[in-house]
Amino acid sequence: MIIDNEEIFVTTIIMAAGKGTRMKSNKSKLVHKIYDKELVKRVAEVAEKVGSDEIITVVGHLREQVEAVLGNSVKYAYQEELLGTGHAVMQATKFLEGKKGKAIILYGDVPILRPETLKNLLSKSIKNKEYATLLTAIYENPTGYGRIIRDEGGNIKAIVEEKDANMFEKEIKEINSGIYCFDIEELLYALKKLTPNNVQGEYYLTDVIKIMNDKGLKTGAVIVEDNTEILGVNDRTQLELLTRVLRMRINAYHMSNGVTIEDSNSTYIHDDVKIGVDTVIHPNTTIKGGVVIGNNCEIGPNAYIRENCMIGNNVKVGNFVEIKKTKVGDRTKLPHFIYFGDTEIGEDCNVGCGTITCNYDGKEKHQTKIGNRVFIGSNVNLVAPVILGDDVLIAAGSTITEDVPSGKMGIARERQINKDRKK
Repeated sequence: MIIDNEEIFVTTIIMAAGKGTRMKSNKSKLVHKIYDKELVKRVAEVAEKVGSDEIITVVGHLREQVEAVLGNSVKYAYQEELLGTGHAVMQATKFLEGKKGKAIILYGDVPILRPETLKNLLSKSIKNKEYATLLTAIYENPTGYGRIIRDEGGNIKAIVEEKDANMFEKEIKEINSGIYCFDIEELLYALKKLTPNNVQGEYYLTDVIKIMNDKGLKTGAVIVEDNTEILGVNDRTQLELLTRVLRMRINAYHMSNGVTIEDSNSTYIHDDVKIGVDTVIHPNTTIKGGVVIGNNCEIGPNAYIRENCMIGNNVKVGNFVEIKKTKVGDRTKLPHFIYFGDTEIGEDCNVGCGTITCNYDGKEKHQTKIGNRVFIGSNVNLVAPVILGDDVLIAAGSTITEDVPSGKMGIARERQINKDRKK
């Protein structure tokens, strides 16, 4: 990859071998999801967005589940025994031998790190010619984290784990996130020097810093601006917390770009959603990934915009409306109690309450196509595949099973019969 006009080989190693027993699950912790996307997949996507030339995932417990999620997008190393972070990276050394460049260390259970933060880490490492660059954070309560020990000049001297720290070291508030950028050749050298001389009898990756310092190599750090980026998931409470953090981050992004969100606490906008300016999102609305919404739209309340929807400008998607794989033209109104799946609907249409597209026959999905300026009455069933032309009117209560040509009115319902009531 090219960094600051310099071609650098970058490999990312994702630690994904832990058991995650606190999740109380039959699934690997790393395949649990935030907004329909597995934790480990989120981490791999960050590595891709940074421009990694190679991604290596160190797997172990329930590795087949992790491999099913990541597929062939990464290479795999196997850690059969869990002997610490240093030992995990050792399993990936076969991919690093003979290479020059940078190795980034990430964790499969730290899923909301921003690509921009990782790019800053990589850029600083290259510009300052640092052999190890750490991502650190300042915590008022640093209990449980490794402490950053600096010398008088502010250089990284060592990292001391909580369980090995003395009373003075425990007072330090700068902590190690566990995310690193290493020079590949010096990392390989240091890994060969690691020993398990600690309380846990494990190979600590943090000891690599001391080994590099002993060689007189330059090391440094980037302090993360937003501490939530380095939060990990160990149990379901933390999974919910990170989902909440991501929700607020995404909602804040859209609001900063001209979207009104009336209640951020009840609005769930997934990744990779695009929303135009002056669109209003009412409470209790979910918008899934890949959705595109135009300008001046009104969405919700209680709307569910599922994957692969494209919504034009000045569109109304009202309460208790669900749409999936649907394209909606400008100025069309879907006011309330509607389901549209696998549908294309044109401009200036109005759809009545209780209308649905019957897109699934039990085996396959079928498409409904609706033209421009179509008026559909209440409680209409559109049985796909079916096409409605331009300027069509569909009578309320109809079940439409055949195409309706442009300019026609479709009526498909039984004639009303009134009978005497029995006394």
